[in-house]
Amino acid sequence: MTAPDVVQGLDLEALRTWLDAEAPGELPGALSASLITGGKSNLTYAVTNGERDVIVRRPPLGHVLATAHDMGREHRVMAALAGTAVPVPRMIAECTDESVIGAKFYVMERMSGTAFQRAKDLEVIGAERTRAVTERLVDTLADLHAVDYEAVGLGDFGRPDGYLTRQVARWKKQLDSSRSREIEGIDELAERLTSSVPATSESTIVHGDYRLDNVLVDTEDGDRITTVLDWEMSTLGDPLTDVAVMLAYQHLALSAGPSSGQVTDAPQAPGYLSPDEVVDRYAARSGRDVSELGFHLGLAYFKLAVILEGIYFRHAAGQTVGSGFDGIGAMIDPLVQHGLHATSK
Repeated sequence: MTAPDVVQGLDLEALRTWLDAEAPGELPGALSASLITGGKSNLTYAVTNGERDVIVRRPPLGHVLATAHDMGREHRVMAALAGTAVPVPRMIAECTDESVIGAKFYVMERMSGTAFQRAKDLEVIGAERTRAVTERLVDTLADLHAVDYEAVGLGDFGRPDGYLTRQVARWKKQLDSSRSREIEGIDELAERLTSSVPATSESTIVHGDYRLDNVLVDTEDGDRITTVLDWEMSTLGDPLTDVAVMLAYQHLALSAGPSSGQVTDAPQAPGYLSPDEVVDRYAARSGRDVSELGFHLGLAYFKLAVILEGIYFRHAAGQTVGSGFDGIGAMIDPLVQHGLHATSK
């Protein structure tokens, strides 16, 4: 067999040998791969033998923070959620040996569906269908938070006690690990969060980066959500952090102009639930009190700012793969200002 080409970050010949040993017969024959664009953290590849596709996930190239990009975490939570109300792909195999392709990785089933990142793509399906899709997005999050994590084998997946305090400390540490320039207000936001951590009365599985373009929607099958993706920040903790992240992306999109370069402008689409409707629907579905979200929103903005600063750091060092990184640095100041506003109330 002729040796396959090496795709940046994924040695297909090494992958072929490893698959033959760990998942024989799963994807036989010569392999080709393409980087799926849109992800600016872990790298996602579509790998095919010409008849069937699978997905391979691995960490980014270079400057991988110690507590981020945990392949085992992603693999474990999706494997545990199989059979619950939360749609996830079938896990095929996991590799913890970094010598195979230069990093830990896992292989999973490729699911059908569209990741709606842009408002213009939702406009194609119309306002009525867009509203139904975003209702399902909220319902799926509530369903995730309803999963009994002990029953699915995730009792040791995180440490719920002190979760919010550790989150603030973690993202401050991540910021320090990626500092390459001054960012006005970000240290003030960190201090506000440190001094105002609320008590947490309930813990669930949390996704960590929940938004519309992190799910796939099958527009050929009733606009159902076929899978929830990008679990690298999942853990056990306060479910309102997921609600706040979803709202933070939405507030950013709604406060920016069209085509402003935001991570997603999907919430600008006609029919997309308003922030108040998102909160009300989640409260009704989950039964939780969501009346006080100031701290959680502040933490969400801080976390997103730190994540983007890490991506900016890697991009400036030439360690990112794919397109769409230009302008990342300019997105961070608005996040900080939104975070300061949320925590000033």
